[in-house]
Amino acid sequence: MQPLLRINNLSVDFLAESGTTNALKNISLTVSRGEVVAIVGESGSGKSVTSLSILQLLPSPPARYSSGEILFAEDGNTVIDILKKDRHSLQDIRGNKIAMIFQEPMTSLNPVMTCGKQVMEALQLHKKLSKAAAKQKTIDWFNKVKLPDPEAAFNRYPHQLSGGQKQRVMIAMAMCCEPSLLICDEPTTALDVTVQKTILQLIRELQQQSNMGVIFITHDLGVVAEIADRALVMYKGEIVEENNVRSLLTVPQHPYTRALMACRPVNHERGERLPVISDFMKITDDRPQTAVHPVNKSSVVHGPSSVVLLKAERLSVWFPAKRTLVGKATAYTKAVDDISFEVYKGETLGLVGESGCGKTTLGRTLLRLIDPTAGTITYNGIDLTAKKREELRSLRKDIQIVFQDPYSSLNPRLTIGSAIAEPLKVHHIISTEKARKEKVTELLEKVNLKAEHFSRYPHEFSGGQRQRIVIARALALNPSFIICDESVSALDVSVQAQVLNLLNDLKKEFGFTVIFISHDLSVVRYISDRIMVMNKGKIEESGKADDIYFKPQSAYTQKLIASIPTGIVA
Repeated sequence: MQPLLRINNLSVDFLAESGTTNALKNISLTVSRGEVVAIVGESGSGKSVTSLSILQLLPSPPARYSSGEILFAEDGNTVIDILKKDRHSLQDIRGNKIAMIFQEPMTSLNPVMTCGKQVMEALQLHKKLSKAAAKQKTIDWFNKVKLPDPEAAFNRYPHQLSGGQKQRVMIAMAMCCEPSLLICDEPTTALDVTVQKTILQLIRELQQQSNMGVIFITHDLGVVAEIADRALVMYKGEIVEENNVRSLLTVPQHPYTRALMACRPVNHERGERLPVISDFMKITDDRPQTAVHPVNKSSVVHGPSSVVLLKAERLSVWFPAKRTLVGKATAYTKAVDDISFEVYKGETLGLVGESGCGKTTLGRTLLRLIDPTAGTITYNGIDLTAKKREELRSLRKDIQIVFQDPYSSLNPRLTIGSAIAEPLKVHHIISTEKARKEKVTELLEKVNLKAEHFSRYPHEFSGGQRQRIVIARALALNPSFIICDESVSALDVSVQAQVLNLLNDLKKEFGFTVIFISHDLSVVRYISDRIMVMNKGKIEESGKADDIYFKPQSAYTQKLIASIPTGIVA
């Protein structure tokens, strides 16, 4: 039987003044009708270049297809080479016969059009439906993708929906023309584990109903176990391993596949040093080989003391939800709702929950970046809620935050050396330029970066390197308390392992206290001494990390843990 899609010896180069980058090197793959094929690998492995090539979405130049063909069975057995199609022919294929769900729905959806109108547009263009018929079909699809209140969602703009709801709109838009092939490019990476599980089930259900082929791109082998029939592992533009999911996950052959499996915190005891890619591989002449040095599994986590460093009592943060014409608030969103807890000196407290539960608001309120509506925050015996903004300035050097997105928290016009030196300058810690540069160089080396990186700009670094830069900046003032707000959630599993190891090493060296905010309980369990689970602004339950993870009492916590993709094939 003719495969739905066949890629033969495809090579893609990117041309630049500095030279040519070989993004894809003679890759070949097939996808059949009714089959889900996963493409796995880290950032830069060539996964997204492969998917964008299928729909000819790479800008050319700088992209150049130096060899190969992409054969698509358009109608029955009529096979076309997509690389040879003109722009007009491609318009009929895109969104109609081959559809794509992108990683970030907020940047893929038009912010000035309602969600319903964006789905209608595809139906009217490809299916030539009337406005009324297209509207009805859109609402039907919103029902199919389980959007709450489809009629209301039809008239809402993207910013009015949550991340999971926006992703459902994207699925409806991709599926509404009933394509033969669906390409999913990391559609669940930044989502909560519970929303991720729902989205994966939804894609699988719709795929089985319509018997379409699916290419599912991810960096997480745990997700592959949930959805795929067959998987290909990509490394530096090449396919290094291909097998059915059961065989790939139970007996991985290639050291890179074994490394991706081993990097995941879910597979390790709390505090055990996470293996990284270099523990399994070394690079000689761009060819991967098994490394000779073993993984260091020494524990780096030390227990907290019994001294209370931070205490929150009856803390509430309410935001006005509705106002009268004169501006008086008549209803509130209770982001943090009357909660009390303590953080002990030297401990790592994990704060976990779904998006919208109030964890980021709580973290920022503890630092007085958001003012509380009620309650008190006592830090080292000082009542932070009684302090004015000017009085807080001297305390700022002792309490730091590492944000989720390092790119938006670094000034693109400042070199990273200047960015790390800035707090030293502001707080008058080191007076001379030369001494500051020496301190910054020392910090860069502590986070496994090099002295020559001092003069480079944020855009010249990878996501994992930028996260290390932000950690170095937070450590510049030698704080005793750091809040990490989803600081590893958008990273590849191998880079995530490096950053988690780094945090544990630095904590051991500097002895600071950490509140680690995340929606991923497996990561939180790995790095934390205690876990606090938040739900709708309240503390659902709290306790020792292993007790919460292995013996959860609350139904909400049980649901969070059940949603973690384990990488075990049922």
